[in-house]
Amino acid sequence: MTTLIWIAAALVVIGVYLSWTAGRLDRLHSRIDAARAALDAQLLRRASVAQELATAGVLDPAASIVLYQAAHAARQTEEEHREVAESELSQALRAVFAEAPQVDAVREAPGGEESLGELTQAVRRVPMARRFHNDAVRAARALRRHRKVRWFRLAGHAPFPMAFEMDDEPPAVLADRTGH
Repeated sequence: MTTLIWIAAALVVIGVYLSWTAGRLDRLHSRIDAARAALDAQLLRRASVAQELATAGVLDPAASIVLYQAAHAARQTEEEHREVAESELSQALRAVFAEAPQVDAVREAPGGEESLGELTQAVRRVPMARRFHNDAVRAARALRRHRKVRWFRLAGHAPFPMAFEMDDEPPAVLADRTGH
Protein backbone atom coordinates (compact mmCIF):
# COMPACT_ATOMS: atom_id res chain seq x y z
CA MET A 1 0.00 0.00 0.00
CA THR A 2 2.84 2.40 0.83
CA THR A 3 4.43 1.71 -2.55
CA LEU A 4 1.20 2.69 -4.35
CA ILE A 5 1.06 5.94 -2.39
CA TRP A 6 4.66 6.74 -3.34
CA ILE A 7 3.98 5.91 -6.98
CA ALA A 8 0.82 8.07 -6.96
CA ALA A 9 2.73 10.95 -5.32
CA ALA A 10 5.54 10.66 -7.88
CA LEU A 11 3.01 10.69 -10.74
CA VAL A 12 1.33 13.77 -9.27
CA VAL A 13 4.68 15.57 -8.95
CA ILE A 14 5.62 14.63 -12.53
CA GLY A 15 2.19 15.76 -13.75
CA VAL A 16 2.49 19.11 -11.98
CA TYR A 17 5.99 19.60 -13.40
CA LEU A 18 4.86 18.79 -16.95
CA SER A 19 1.86 21.07 -16.55
CA TRP A 20 4.11 23.89 -15.33
CA THR A 21 6.47 23.33 -18.30
CA ALA A 22 3.56 23.37 -20.76
CA GLY A 23 2.31 26.62 -19.20
CA ARG A 24 5.77 28.14 -19.48
CA LEU A 25 5.96 27.15 -23.13
CA ASP A 26 2.52 28.64 -23.75
CA ARG A 27 3.62 31.92 -22.12
CA LEU A 28 6.73 31.96 -24.32
CA HIS A 29 4.59 31.49 -27.43
CA SER A 30 2.35 34.34 -26.29
CA ARG A 31 5.43 36.49 -25.74
CA ILE A 32 6.59 35.66 -29.29
CA ASP A 33 3.19 36.68 -30.68
CA ALA A 34 3.28 39.99 -28.80
CA ALA A 35 6.88 40.67 -29.81
CA ARG A 36 6.06 39.88 -33.46
CA ALA A 37 3.11 42.28 -33.38
CA ALA A 38 5.39 44.99 -31.96
CA LEU A 39 8.02 44.25 -34.61
CA ASP A 40 5.41 44.38 -37.38
CA ALA A 41 4.19 47.74 -36.06
CA GLN A 42 7.72 49.18 -36.01
CA LEU A 43 8.48 47.87 -39.50
CA LEU A 44 5.25 49.36 -40.82
CA ARG A 45 5.99 52.67 -39.11
CA ARG A 46 9.48 52.78 -40.62
CA ALA A 47 8.17 52.00 -44.11
CA SER A 48 5.37 54.56 -43.78
CA VAL A 49 7.71 57.34 -42.67
CA ALA A 50 10.15 56.47 -45.46
CA GLN A 51 7.32 56.51 -47.99
CA GLU A 52 6.10 59.89 -46.72
CA LEU A 53 9.60 61.32 -47.00
CA ALA A 54 9.98 59.91 -50.51
CA THR A 55 6.78 61.62 -51.67
CA ALA A 56 7.33 64.91 -49.82
CA GLY A 57 9.49 66.39 -52.56
CA VAL A 58 12.42 67.18 -50.28
CA LEU A 59 14.75 64.52 -51.70
CA ASP A 60 16.26 64.50 -55.15
CA PRO A 61 14.15 62.55 -57.68
CA ALA A 62 16.44 59.50 -57.87
CA ALA A 63 16.60 59.17 -54.08
CA SER A 64 12.83 59.60 -53.87
CA ILE A 65 12.23 56.79 -56.35
CA VAL A 66 14.67 54.40 -54.66
CA LEU A 67 13.24 55.10 -51.21
CA TYR A 68 9.61 54.97 -52.36
CA GLN A 69 10.04 51.65 -54.18
CA ALA A 70 11.83 50.03 -51.23
CA ALA A 71 9.26 51.31 -48.71
CA HIS A 72 6.36 50.25 -50.92
CA ALA A 73 7.85 46.78 -51.38
CA ALA A 74 8.38 46.46 -47.62
CA ARG A 75 4.73 47.34 -46.96
CA GLN A 76 3.23 45.16 -49.69
CA THR A 77 5.41 42.05 -49.75
CA GLU A 78 4.20 38.61 -48.73
CA GLU A 79 5.30 37.22 -45.37
CA GLU A 80 7.81 34.71 -46.76
CA HIS A 81 9.71 37.52 -48.56
CA ARG A 82 9.36 40.15 -45.84
CA GLU A 83 12.85 39.81 -44.37
CA VAL A 84 14.41 40.49 -47.78
CA ALA A 85 12.13 43.46 -48.49
CA GLU A 86 12.83 45.00 -45.07
CA SER A 87 16.57 44.50 -45.59
CA GLU A 88 16.29 46.25 -48.95
CA LEU A 89 14.53 49.16 -47.26
CA SER A 90 17.40 49.39 -44.76
CA GLN A 91 19.86 49.43 -47.66
CA ALA A 92 17.83 52.10 -49.47
CA LEU A 93 17.75 54.25 -46.34
CA ARG A 94 21.52 53.93 -45.99
CA ALA A 95 21.99 54.81 -49.68
CA VAL A 96 19.68 57.83 -49.57
CA PHE A 97 20.99 59.14 -46.25
CA ALA A 98 24.64 58.21 -46.85
CA GLU A 99 25.82 61.76 -46.30
CA ALA A 100 24.91 64.60 -43.96
CA PRO A 101 23.98 67.09 -46.76
CA GLN A 102 20.95 64.96 -47.65
CA VAL A 103 19.83 65.07 -44.02
CA ASP A 104 20.38 68.84 -43.95
CA ALA A 105 18.25 69.24 -47.09
CA VAL A 106 15.40 67.32 -45.44
CA ARG A 107 15.78 69.28 -42.20
CA GLU A 108 15.54 72.64 -44.04
CA ALA A 109 12.28 71.72 -45.80
CA PRO A 110 8.99 72.69 -44.12
CA GLY A 111 8.15 69.94 -41.64
CA GLY A 112 11.47 68.30 -42.37
CA GLU A 113 12.75 68.34 -38.81
CA GLU A 114 9.66 66.45 -37.61
CA SER A 115 9.89 63.94 -40.47
CA LEU A 116 13.55 63.40 -39.78
CA GLY A 117 12.81 62.91 -36.09
CA GLU A 118 10.13 60.32 -36.91
CA LEU A 119 12.46 58.48 -39.28
CA THR A 120 15.28 58.52 -36.73
CA GLN A 121 13.00 57.04 -34.07
CA ALA A 122 11.68 54.44 -36.48
CA VAL A 123 15.12 53.24 -37.59
CA ARG A 124 16.22 53.09 -33.94
CA ARG A 125 13.18 51.12 -32.76
CA VAL A 126 13.24 48.42 -35.46
CA PRO A 127 16.46 46.76 -34.19
CA MET A 128 15.16 46.84 -30.62
CA ALA A 129 11.84 45.26 -31.60
CA ARG A 130 13.63 42.63 -33.68
CA ARG A 131 15.96 41.84 -30.77
CA PHE A 132 13.02 41.38 -28.37
CA HIS A 133 11.29 39.08 -30.88
CA ASN A 134 14.39 37.01 -31.56
CA ASP A 135 15.15 36.71 -27.83
CA ALA A 136 11.65 35.31 -27.24
CA VAL A 137 12.11 32.90 -30.16
CA ARG A 138 15.48 31.78 -28.78
CA ALA A 139 13.97 31.07 -25.33
CA ALA A 140 11.07 29.09 -26.82
CA ARG A 141 13.38 27.10 -29.08
CA ALA A 142 15.63 26.24 -26.13
CA LEU A 143 12.65 24.93 -24.15
CA ARG A 144 11.23 23.04 -27.12
CA ARG A 145 14.56 21.24 -27.60
CA HIS A 146 14.23 19.52 -24.21
CA ARG A 147 13.37 15.83 -24.41
CA LYS A 148 10.46 16.10 -21.99
CA VAL A 149 8.78 18.69 -24.25
CA ARG A 150 9.22 16.50 -27.33
CA TRP A 151 8.30 13.20 -25.66
CA PHE A 152 5.14 14.50 -24.03
CA ARG A 153 4.31 16.82 -26.96
CA LEU A 154 3.95 19.77 -24.61
CA ALA A 155 4.16 22.27 -27.50
CA GLY A 156 0.92 20.90 -28.92
CA HIS A 157 0.32 22.04 -32.48
CA ALA A 158 2.12 25.37 -32.16
CA PRO A 159 4.42 26.03 -35.11
CA PHE A 160 8.14 26.02 -34.44
CA PRO A 161 9.13 29.64 -33.73
CA MET A 162 11.24 31.34 -36.38
CA ALA A 163 13.56 34.29 -35.84
CA PHE A 164 13.21 37.40 -37.99
CA GLU A 165 16.59 37.94 -39.68
CA MET A 166 17.11 41.14 -41.60
CA ASP A 167 19.61 43.93 -42.17
CA ASP A 168 18.45 46.61 -39.74
CA GLU A 169 21.55 48.78 -39.55
CA PRO A 170 20.45 52.43 -39.63
CA PRO A 171 22.08 55.05 -41.82
CA ALA A 172 25.13 56.42 -40.01
CA VAL A 173 23.94 60.04 -40.15
CA LEU A 174 20.60 59.07 -38.58
CA ALA A 175 22.25 56.83 -35.98
CA ASP A 176 24.34 59.83 -34.94
CA ARG A 177 21.13 61.84 -34.42
CA THR A 178 19.72 59.34 -31.89
CA GLY A 179 21.85 60.90 -29.18
CA HIS A 180 20.31 64.38 -29.76
